[in-house]
Amino acid sequence: MEPPTSKLFEATAMPDRDWWQALWPDPKRVLEDIGVVAGMHVVDLCCGDGYFTAPLGQLVADGTVLAVELSADMMAAAHTEVEVATLGNVTFIQDDAMKLAELVPDPVDLVLIANTFHGAPDHTGLARAVRATLRDDGIFVVINWWPRPREETAVLGKPRGPRFELRFSPEQVAAWVEPAGFRLREVKEVGPYHYGAIFDVAVGRDQ
Repeated sequence: MEPPTSKLFEATAMPDRDWWQALWPDPKRVLEDIGVVAGMHVVDLCCGDGYFTAPLGQLVADGTVLAVELSADMMAAAHTEVEVATLGNVTFIQDDAMKLAELVPDPVDLVLIANTFHGAPDHTGLARAVRATLRDDGIFVVINWWPRPREETAVLGKPRGPRFELRFSPEQVAAWVEPAGFRLREVKEVGPYHYGAIFDVAVGRDQ
């Protein structure tokens, strides 16, 4: 049962595992590409069913992963993924991503949000919550679908992903995120239809 005062972000339900695995055959490689390394303390924001959570736990090794997810069903699935991987460095919190600043006890090195930022009710507000959790040399990574029509993003023979009006360019994402105290450092291809927008903390900017 979901917390009564919160709701899931728009158009962010987890897809079927068959085509998700076809789209992301090597999630650990994606995480390495966006800068995840051993020893990091990471937040997997809106972790869903744990598709990236377990690989995060493996990559950070003696670091830690805090997985935040609103849906009880998705969190249960993520728990299973982590248990199968026999990881002891992942902590789960079932709560609203917009409350992130209240949920993270100590500053972290990296916050990842994959395939969910598009559905946030207040993109800049969410970025501010992320900024409040990061160290001054921290990184915020947004993985999004490129703004292409669904008909052009087929996986296993069917159009996939959110509707076109919820697919935002890196420039639009930066327009929302940078006012929260970030600077867009790099945009990386992280799949056939996705990019990773990598933001550094802009120390000294108004937030």
